[in-house]
Amino acid sequence: MSETGEAGPARLEAWRERVEGCLAGWMDALAARPGCPPDLAEAMRYALLGGGKRLRPLLAMAAAEATGAEPGLALEAGCALELVHAYSLVHDDLPAMDDDDLRRGQPTCHRRFGEALAILAGDGLLSLAFEALARAFPDERAARAVGLLAAAAGPAGMVGGQADDVRPWDGRALPLAEVESIHLRKTACLLVAALELGALAARAGEPALLALGRAGRALGLAFQVADDVLSFTGDEASLGRPTTSDQARLRRLHPLLAGLPASRARGQALLAEARAALLPFGERAQALLSIVDRVQARLGA
Repeated sequence: MSETGEAGPARLEAWRERVEGCLAGWMDALAARPGCPPDLAEAMRYALLGGGKRLRPLLAMAAAEATGAEPGLALEAGCALELVHAYSLVHDDLPAMDDDDLRRGQPTCHRRFGEALAILAGDGLLSLAFEALARAFPDERAARAVGLLAAAAGPAGMVGGQADDVRPWDGRALPLAEVESIHLRKTACLLVAALELGALAARAGEPALLALGRAGRALGLAFQVADDVLSFTGDEASLGRPTTSDQARLRRLHPLLAGLPASRARGQALLAEARAALLPFGERAQALLSIVDRVQARLGA
């Protein structure tokens, strides 16, 4: 593990509180906006503010710091990514997708508000994300920022990966490259976007964006491998969601194809790639290395 010390986790928790404040402020403003139905605003608030690691905003802030800027410059861009992530979870939980009843230990959005309003809440979060991102970059960088997010979240990114993931599978052996292609799009793309948007907020140069993109790709793949491992080793009480539903649906989980030891080894190798990509940033990458350590802990190795 990297030697980030105690300051790393403490600083990330302080950043996380800033993220929560930003997201709550946006939901308060939405509830007061003319034309937004109160029940829609309530469903969006429920989906967004029900907890979570806030990984994507933290990555954006840490990327800004790694490039020598104040982390707060990337706060709103990172929070825009969190809106996209929240929308994706609302839609993932629907009966037509994963049909889950719990999310972070609470009823899923469609169980709490009904399917129609949950779908619309997800739509609203996605739309609000682009509005928020445009506000975060009120200059010539806005077009690039919006393009980065649209590509990461769209049909060749997160949505495309999810479409491949829900396609029926009979459990036969698959090339791991095919599984990791799904992981890259459905999970890693948004983590790459978080790092790139953080660097863009800091006005970093192209070499920094490229290095952070490499780190995000490896970290995102490792995060999904760790999530797959937790589907086998975690417990519902601590995770706040069912741990066996993905196995029952024959989702393309890394350990189903490679076994737990090989999956953990793959996750470790990917985290080593992420650390190597962060070397050029030196001490300024401590917050990012703290996040890499957190993913390593999720691997259980």
